[in-house]
Amino acid sequence: MSVKLAKRKQGKSGRISLYLVYYRGTVPGPDGKVKALRDYEYLNLYLDDKPRTSAEKEHNKKILELANSIKAKRELEIKNGQYGFDAGVKGKALFLEYFRAEAEKKAKPDDTGNWASTLKHMTSYVGKRYSSGITFQEIDKAFCEGFKDYLRDEAATRTGKGLASASQAAYYGKFKACLNKAIKDGILSIDPAKGVSRPKIISHKREYLTFDELQAMAKTECRNPTLKRMFLFSCLTGLRFSDCHKLTWGEVQQYGDGWRIVFHQQKTKGLQYHDISQQARELMGKQGAPGERVFFAISKYSAYLSIVLREWALKAGITKHLTFHSGRHTFAVLQLENGTDIYTLSKLLGHREIEVTAIYADILDKTRREAMTERIPELSGLNI
Repeated sequence: MSVKLAKRKQGKSGRISLYLVYYRGTVPGPDGKVKALRDYEYLNLYLDDKPRTSAEKEHNKKILELANSIKAKRELEIKNGQYGFDAGVKGKALFLEYFRAEAEKKAKPDDTGNWASTLKHMTSYVGKRYSSGITFQEIDKAFCEGFKDYLRDEAATRTGKGLASASQAAYYGKFKACLNKAIKDGILSIDPAKGVSRPKIISHKREYLTFDELQAMAKTECRNPTLKRMFLFSCLTGLRFSDCHKLTWGEVQQYGDGWRIVFHQQKTKGLQYHDISQQARELMGKQGAPGERVFFAISKYSAYLSIVLREWALKAGITKHLTFHSGRHTFAVLQLENGTDIYTLSKLLGHREIEVTAIYADILDKTRREAMTERIPELSGLNI
């Protein structure tokens, strides 16, 4: 938003009215042409149209100084995120412009992150329903409900799939954070999203291996040795197939007495610093050239690899419906079982929302309940 001091001659009165013009950006008009969005603040300050005397000239000089002083003050207020002088002017500010500014401030330089993704979906939502943009004073409960419904029913990933429930919850959470910031900045006086529930994260069954099952698979031969090394590597590091697949030797570093991989997650583009065990390093095999993929023998994931993985599991005596992603689930559950706290695990998995990681804690709690209620045989001949 920018501010300009403007003048307007008042009929035959011989006076010139001074006012401020707020330029709030542009939107496409109904005819497809770009339309400028402006607000006006009249200062009730006037100049003599044709000053003749020294007094009239001095009057004009002081009035212009005062008007420019007000303009400078407004520019400072805008720079500080206040977007105007009073609630009326603030309320007329375009929400999307404010959200874009917040997203740019919050987004990490090495990560597209949830802010950038939320901005993309918010821009699409507003563009489809509010062709001339939407101001803060127009945001109400219906707008908030609408964005929630949009995330559930219309928004899609880059591959055209609908958003996962965890993504819906994350994006709506960023929208709420922006509203709270607007309240703090004095742009909104009440929360328009109050009473609108956040999208629920739907927990799907996650197949994982116990340590004994993982041990059994490690001891069992697999007809695709690279798949075996890659899957066990995922179980010990938590990396997704996409990250294992694209991992290069240039991303593998010796760090102190151990090893670290530094890579960008394929899914989130977030930069990850991941310390790995010596055993995980051994599963990677012999060091290659910096640009060479670690698991180069596997070109892509396919139905064939899924069959080989399940065949290998059955050979190890495991009947669970395993996928490669079960390795990531295995890593998460085993970490929690061995004392890793939920916040540290969230960082290890590269999750952007703690609610997603908390699902693994629920899995572990269920396992513990089953251990208490089902794994100890009933006593026979009990006499109390």
